[in-house]
Amino acid sequence: MQTIEIPIWPYVYGGPSGQGKIRSVPEDFVVKENLSFEPSGAGEHAFLQIEKTGENTDYVARQLARFANVRQRDVSFAGLKDRHAVTTQWFSVWLPGKADPDWTQFATDSMKVLHTVRHARKLKRGVLSGNSFKIIIRDWQGDKDKTNRQLEAIKANGIANYFGSQRFGHEGQNVNKALAMFQGAKVGREQRSLYLSAARSYLFNQILVYRITRKNWNQPVAGDTYMFDLSHSCFKSEQPDAEIISRLEAKEIHPTGALWGRGEAGVSADTLSIEQGIIDAVPQLVRGLIACNVDKDRRALRVKVQDLRWQFVNDRVLELCFTLPAGSYATAVLREIIDGE
Repeated sequence: MQTIEIPIWPYVYGGPSGQGKIRSVPEDFVVKENLSFEPSGAGEHAFLQIEKTGENTDYVARQLARFANVRQRDVSFAGLKDRHAVTTQWFSVWLPGKADPDWTQFATDSMKVLHTVRHARKLKRGVLSGNSFKIIIRDWQGDKDKTNRQLEAIKANGIANYFGSQRFGHEGQNVNKALAMFQGAKVGREQRSLYLSAARSYLFNQILVYRITRKNWNQPVAGDTYMFDLSHSCFKSEQPDAEIISRLEAKEIHPTGALWGRGEAGVSADTLSIEQGIIDAVPQLVRGLIACNVDKDRRALRVKVQDLRWQFVNDRVLELCFTLPAGSYATAVLREIIDGE
């Protein structure tokens, strides 16, 4: 069976300018979810903003179901969050015709409820505007001037919107587990979703690599489909005109790459040729995704890093703060400046 090795994806700002450690302690990696809507204040679903330390999202969801005496499927969340971090995220608990339990009693050394509010609908996956990060890099050593220049460039120009290494599992094996699944290996529903995502993410990253190596990951190509900034809405253009070039420079729109699956390509001309060449190189992945009824989608090749701020606390500690839209990875920022993510 064909096997796939996850490469070191190309950098866009010259490669890391320093080395350092992240997640020395959970408090060095702080993440806060930002909802894309305001809960209404009334309804059958209790929304809880929970701060957790050193716990994964599924564990918190299980504990909520037990505490509220509801079924596991009555607890929802918008996205998975790192275990080795301090994360603030939202959960919903379906309580039809029931009063809220005393959520203050849910608190443990690793979990606490910060805020509660009611809403008419359950919390669905992906309904976030983004995530805000505060990251401390310890034992930093390197070229401080180059790091500052790279961060200035990232602030001005954005980053390549790679799927992060965590999407691909330990040593990148989720893609090969997807291949095994496509060959008939039995997996659970949760693992199936994980492996399908890894397969699509690998193909997307390969498309992004092609564009980076030809220096047009943030430039127009004939036949591109563009995505509006902070939106999933897209439009297609056969040939880039002055307006498209101007809007790209202003980072109002971004070129996109395929998230592979069933359906129309959504691009044409040179972009179609680029993507088809990448896809044709790994037919087992492509056939498997289609056989699993995954629908094609698009993802921005570039993403803005909002509210980027940084400071060298001392010669050995670098602190970063920034916000990324939902679905983008902090590691895509970190890998541009430090070796040892």
